[in-house]
Amino acid sequence: MISDKVKKGPSKVPHRSLFKAMGYTDEELNRPLVGIVSAKSEIVPGHFHLDKITEAVKRGVLLAGGTPIEIPTIGVCDGIAMGHEGMKYSLVTRELIADSIECMAVAHAFDGLVLVPNCDKIVPGMIMGAARINLPTIVMSGGPMLAGNVKGKKTSLSTTFEAVGAYTAGKITEEELLEYENHACPGCGSCSGMFTANSMNCVMEVLGIALPGHGSIPAVYAERYRLAKQSGMAIMKLIEKNIKCRDILTKEAFENALKVDMALGCSTNTMLHLPAIAHEAGVTINIEDANKFSEIVPNLCRLAPAGPHYMEELYFAGGVGAVMKELTKKNLLNTSLLTVTCKKIEDNLKGVINKNPEIIRPIDNPYSPTGGLAVLKGNLATEGCVVKRSAVAKEMLKHSGPARVYNSEEEANDAILSGQIKDGDIVVIRYEGPKGGPGMREMLTPTANLAGMGLDKTVALITDGRFSGATRGACIGHVCPEAAMGGLISLVEEGDIIDIDINAYKIELRVDEKTLEERRKKWVCPEPNVKNGYLARYAKLVSSASKGAIFKD
Repeated sequence: MISDKVKKGPSKVPHRSLFKAMGYTDEELNRPLVGIVSAKSEIVPGHFHLDKITEAVKRGVLLAGGTPIEIPTIGVCDGIAMGHEGMKYSLVTRELIADSIECMAVAHAFDGLVLVPNCDKIVPGMIMGAARINLPTIVMSGGPMLAGNVKGKKTSLSTTFEAVGAYTAGKITEEELLEYENHACPGCGSCSGMFTANSMNCVMEVLGIALPGHGSIPAVYAERYRLAKQSGMAIMKLIEKNIKCRDILTKEAFENALKVDMALGCSTNTMLHLPAIAHEAGVTINIEDANKFSEIVPNLCRLAPAGPHYMEELYFAGGVGAVMKELTKKNLLNTSLLTVTCKKIEDNLKGVINKNPEIIRPIDNPYSPTGGLAVLKGNLATEGCVVKRSAVAKEMLKHSGPARVYNSEEEANDAILSGQIKDGDIVVIRYEGPKGGPGMREMLTPTANLAGMGLDKTVALITDGRFSGATRGACIGHVCPEAAMGGLISLVEEGDIIDIDINAYKIELRVDEKTLEERRKKWVCPEPNVKNGYLARYAKLVSSASKGAIFKD
């Protein structure tokens, strides 16, 4: 066992004495040591209950003959960080989390890991660190929040942001706004739509690094705690059989993940996190693969914000497994791959059925024949940009309009709320990329205000920043190269015409090359927004969003 290096032989008397200072017995030290990495905190609704999930995992490990050892990691609540400088600290924590997993697991010689995250950057950050050190690993998240209810309609966090826009436009009263505040988010769990957290938790199940059911069982259901115990037992089998993280995280597994991503209509942030996880696993995936798979994989689900359904409905319909089962009907998935059950995907899918074809469309009756995400390219984004196609109104799939240019999220949001944005406009928000932000902030506040004001079907938004999975509308993010790197988005001027054709995967700035060259000669990169601390270091180290915003090698 790996842990023998800290507990076996006469030379390890000092090490064992420290274990015994914490109350560990010889019997416990003779068993495999399993690191249970908990992101429990009292600032993230998705993590508020992770102490209970962690305890259930620990029971499972004990039942299967291991010694669980709980260790912590950090996590930012994107909703609370949204719309101010705090959002600069969201994506950047992914690398800190990955580094902390590496440091803690190697320093203490764990034999295996159970990762207990739930939300946005925490899920990919944890699995990135685990893939880097390649131990037997299983992910066991806290599960999705139940949908809220306002005026008899299901709600989520995104509806609260949109309610602010509706209130600003005079469409709802202050009393109605308070109803959203009090009832949209009813309890613990990751936000109830197919936002980034739930997208990543579903992806973990598809990758095979989490047990079946992981992606959709609600946070407050007893089944989630039973799954946690089963995850604790499963890690012991992985250790026994020496099945490591990278044995599961193969190129074929990532291709499966991209395909199910298309069927589910996941967050655009998966186009940041999947390449980053793959990189740590020694696998290369290209974001343009998304278009290749989008052409052959139909969109089967329209979960909020793309449609009226929520994670609890996906759960009752059969969960991620039922979506995968539909795709197998046309041989769209590689089902021969190994998973943390120690079985193949095809074995895990035996007996799985689609229980509700209204929630999970049958493969022969999809919402659309193409997938939920699209990567656009053109002179404005030579390295690509990303849009959640399934959440775009049909009339906005092809759009041309004048640019309204802003050098920060705050500038753009002020313009939106003050009524300066009109039908047909294309809002351009730049210098918000990984380097320029720094930190590549999510833009849920401006996009939700546009939607709440009724402009999501007439106005597009383009940014080198990114979007929350809760964003809907013609919102195109991850524009690469970003403005701070001299990308063409830095040269866009007020009134320039931009052409968007999502189904053709194209985005073009309609300005001639001679004019652009004159603008290039005058362009000067602005002074960095942040000059010290972790954000300044991050800006120096981070790569393009097209590569997953990973640190440069």
